[in-house]
Amino acid sequence: MERDKNFILGVYDDEDVLLHAVSEVRTSGVKIHEVFTPYPVHGLEDVLGYKRSRLPIAAFLFGLLGTTLALTMQLYMMRFDWPMIIGGKDNAAIPDFIPVTFELTVLLAAFGMVGVFMISSNLKPWAQPRIFDLRSTDDKHIMAIDIANNTSLEVVKIQEILKSSGATEVNNKSFE
Repeated sequence: MERDKNFILGVYDDEDVLLHAVSEVRTSGVKIHEVFTPYPVHGLEDVLGYKRSRLPIAAFLFGLLGTTLALTMQLYMMRFDWPMIIGGKDNAAIPDFIPVTFELTVLLAAFGMVGVFMISSNLKPWAQPRIFDLRSTDDKHIMAIDIANNTSLEVVKIQEILKSSGATEVNNKSFE
């Protein structure tokens, strides 16, 4: 995240007012940086215009890698490394491999999704998070607007748009 950023924050009390305000603010030409809520708000990602996540594709690919790795590992062990004939069966009994294959598929899919999510969200252990307003974890909904991305409108005009959309407070926040 870049430093030295200035934001305008709209504070909302109700999620329905927030959903209506997001569509109002977007139609007035203001680019919204992010909306922070204390709990998931149904339909907010649609109103903000977010695209569908590609995380399921990554999960499928990591799961496919886990399946391939598990089957390859077991076939190599039972056929080449230490061949065994158990109960008169061939040493490549695929039905016996299913539990291990399932477990490794789930394990690699889960670890892969966590890794991809952390990389795409820029979540590093040493990163300092930006806290726009502490009340966003309690009971307030916060709409953050980056002033640098809205050069076509003046700060006063953006504040008026936020107030007219139902914000109980409009604050300025600077990060250094």
